Amino acid sequence: MIGYILRRLLEVIPTVLLVLTLVFFALRIMPGDPAIAALGEFATPDAIARFREKLGLNQPLYMQYFGFIAQSLTADFGTSMNNGAPIGDLLGQALPYTISLALAATSIGIVIGLPLGAMTAVHRDGKLDAFGRLFALIGFSLPDFYFGILLLLVFSLHLDWFPMLGGGKGFFDQLHHLVLPAITLGLVMAAFTMRLTRSSLLEVLKRDYVRTARGKGVAERWVIFKHALRNALIPVTTGMGIYLLTTLSGTITVELVFSRPGLGTLLIGGVSARDYTLVQAGLVVFAFFVVVVNLLTDLLCAAIDPRITLR
Repeated sequence: MIGYILRRLLEVIPTVLLVLTLVFFALRIMPGDPAIAALGEFATPDAIARFREKLGLNQPLYMQYFGFIAQSLTADFGTSMNNGAPIGDLLGQALPYTISLALAATSIGIVIGLPLGAMTAVHRDGKLDAFGRLFALIGFSLPDFYFGILLLLVFSLHLDWFPMLGGGKGFFDQLHHLVLPAITLGLVMAAFTMRLTRSSLLEVLKRDYVRTARGKGVAERWVIFKHALRNALIPVTTGMGIYLLTTLSGTITVELVFSRPGLGTLLIGGVSARDYTLVQAGLVVFAFFVVVVNLLTDLLCAAIDPRITLR
């Protein structure tokens, strides 16, 4: 197991370099000059030259690339072009809101989707299965921003149970502000998890070793939870890892709906203000999340099925 973990960690290194390279060149091939975008079309050539020198844009491309890699690996992103604030501080203020939202939504998806998917598979074609499929259909069909607006109208505007906008100050106030955004993303993830768990468990229940266990008189609950569900969790874990990345990107929309001061709101603000350095740093952070989630998904699958470490 330790050897597998070390091997996966080593495989992350070229992945990180590839992702950083894609981010670097994606921003360089975008139309427009960052200096003109920041200073305006009527800026003097001297002001543009000084600004490009400040950002290092007057250096050869290979020097810009190695400087970008070094800054990314040391988390030294410089200062914002818009207000001069250190980008590290801006990210440090925004990240807790985004991470807490993603973790809360994932928790809701697991707590609701996993048991519901297992029960619908066990009671296939019954009333519970019909309810589960309806739940999944609604979850997939309802856009998260529209669902978030509905929650705001009902539970904030009319019932006044939850605050309308913002991220809150202090632990309990932040939890109060987190409920509706987490439900918005979490129920969609629950629908995905339920469908994936149901399909995977139904496939496992058809296998020979499950029929053999039943033929030996093993109690049905042990057949389901000890023999079938564990093997069914491997594709579920992989699918949830992929969907968690979708949830992270979905936080941008939800943060805008609920005006949460998270990474998505910060990145959209940077795009609107044409803050080149802030957008670059935000993309690097999102890319880092992709790498970490993929790594954790592989390690979790190996923990569920140790045979994976032998491949």
